[in-house]
Amino acid sequence: MTYGRFAYLYDELMKDVPYDDWIKLIEEKRQAHGLKGNKVLDLACGTGELSIRLAALGFDVTGVDLSEDMLTVAQAKALEQGVNVDFLQQDMTELELMDTYDIVGIFCDSLNYLHSEEEVQKTLQNIRHYLKKGGLFIFDVHSLYKMNEIFIGNTFSYDEDGICYIWNCFEGKEPNSVEHELTFFVMDEAGKYDRFDEYHMQRTFPIEDYTKWLEARGFNVLEVIGDFQGSPRPQTERVFFIATLE
Repeated sequence: MTYGRFAYLYDELMKDVPYDDWIKLIEEKRQAHGLKGNKVLDLACGTGELSIRLAALGFDVTGVDLSEDMLTVAQAKALEQGVNVDFLQQDMTELELMDTYDIVGIFCDSLNYLHSEEEVQKTLQNIRHYLKKGGLFIFDVHSLYKMNEIFIGNTFSYDEDGICYIWNCFEGKEPNSVEHELTFFVMDEAGKYDRFDEYHMQRTFPIEDYTKWLEARGFNVLEVIGDFQGSPRPQTERVFFIATLE
């Protein structure tokens, strides 16, 4: 899945996303687990929002994304804000990097865009190759509850500042997957609305599967967290994994 025109609307539509909570989590876990290094690999970095915030805090950040459009937006934002981030266009299932990192992150449920167990496990193997011994691997995914109870069968809408969308969620073909069909209407300079459509598919897996796949690749799972704090509960929407290589 690559973003097209949606990449240029992404930040406007995601302006209420609690990015500060991700930053706080990264800093807290770095301190709690005694990590001294500051080299961060932000996989599926999108428009670079987290990459840029981390760089502004003094981290040495590399952002990787599959979408050229997303990276175009990210690079422009970094330049405008005067921070240095090395942005690369790559598929996280096929990483080819020149360095290793103290922290590797896949944030904002980006891992859910991988549709098969094989893709997830291949990505985990890649990360094992690029994460330093003693470093932290931090990622979050949608819970089974969010996929099956909040997304599937529901419709969401947005209408603000000349951007409207209708977002329909359907049950996917694979277990615990959802198909997102989005129709956008964007006002042009003449006051007319231009329509375009986007299709996204996400899939998640049980906590036990992610844990098993991590451990099979030599990761030590340090913590599993629900919704930024505490243990996952039946109605947790976002599950975080904190893992390391020893």
